Amino acid sequence: MTTAVHPLDKDDPLAHKRAAFHIPANTIYLDGNSLGLMAPSVHERVNQALRHEWGDDVITSWNKHGWIDLPVTVGNKIGRLIGAPEGRTICCDSTSINLFKVLCAALQINQGRQEILSTEDNFPTDLYMVQGIEQLLGERCTLRLVSEDSLLQSINENTAAVLVTEVNFRTGRRLPMAHLSERARKLGALTIVDLAHSAGALPVHLEANDIDFAVGCTYKYFNAGPGAPAFLYVAKRHLDAQTQPLQPLYGWLGHAAPFAFAVDYAPAQGIRQFLTGTPPVLSLVAVDAALDLFADVSMHDVRNKSIGLANYWLECMDKHHLLAEMPSISPAHAEERGSQLAFQHEQAYAICQALIADGVIADFRAPEYLRIGFAPLYNSYAEVESAVQRLAKIMQEKRYLNPKFQQRNQVT
Repeated sequence: MTTAVHPLDKDDPLAHKRAAFHIPANTIYLDGNSLGLMAPSVHERVNQALRHEWGDDVITSWNKHGWIDLPVTVGNKIGRLIGAPEGRTICCDSTSINLFKVLCAALQINQGRQEILSTEDNFPTDLYMVQGIEQLLGERCTLRLVSEDSLLQSINENTAAVLVTEVNFRTGRRLPMAHLSERARKLGALTIVDLAHSAGALPVHLEANDIDFAVGCTYKYFNAGPGAPAFLYVAKRHLDAQTQPLQPLYGWLGHAAPFAFAVDYAPAQGIRQFLTGTPPVLSLVAVDAALDLFADVSMHDVRNKSIGLANYWLECMDKHHLLAEMPSISPAHAEERGSQLAFQHEQAYAICQALIADGVIADFRAPEYLRIGFAPLYNSYAEVESAVQRLAKIMQEKRYLNPKFQQRNQVT
């Protein structure tokens, strides 16, 4: 890891946050868009839950330490970072499971319509969930895929919901949520937004943009740990208009009175009805502690630094004459992308492996893209400069042709 003091780092209002994270030795970590770094404060909070809450207070901790309310209390912390008022966001399950819930809710609300409209390059698991519902419901649900450029014009009178990921996982392209929502509302369609590559990296305005449903993960820019629980958001109008359960995964903690142990299901009022099983307390504790790192942070500053890091990366690549050999597939204009850049090269996987061997952690996305993620809370301009220097040397020496870098790992 570089120790150089870069002039741009001196003026960074978020520079102090870097000290809150464990930075692996001799490592420049540029994969926070896949898995965020661990903060020692999160480690200590989980240890406290293990030693004292579970170890000493055992089952009394459901009440004594508020375990039972963690999905809502953590959800409200997330809500403040994604433009949602209290009581509209809950932390539970995985992104895919939560997406299943809100897809079913959208189809129920828009019962006269069957189509889920999405983009051809949406994150595959989002599309898989719709395909599973197609198998389950038959003609009651159909998936239609279009290009990102034609998405707005493709909404029609049969569209029940438009399903998008705000920031494309491959290219980093950021879709215009306000325009999408406005267009969908005019045509009677609902909006479902996956915030996996948005939440924690840029300002999100769910309520202001009148989004109907949203889902997202906490293990990327929220730094909550591998496999950490996801979240979901539901607009107030849908919760207030509830006359029957909005989602089909009836579970005891989504019940209006879970400890009455009634035989028949009755949904809780509000966002709690989107709960299903027992909360994963230790994981939720980690999310809770990780979110505290945002307590003194402006998302405006986060966004500005994200743009600054990406622009500087491109500037450094241009300086080293790398862009002709591995062109960027991300939007040229900063406001049209999230907190990542992607570069095309037929040897992208091997280049990524060579970078990792040289202490720069990036990642690869099929079929041939090197992806660089910027986590503004802990990445620095000095790291960007050093990482591009190392990339330039790898490309100059064609080090990526080494057979050991050609062998594909199970996780790429």
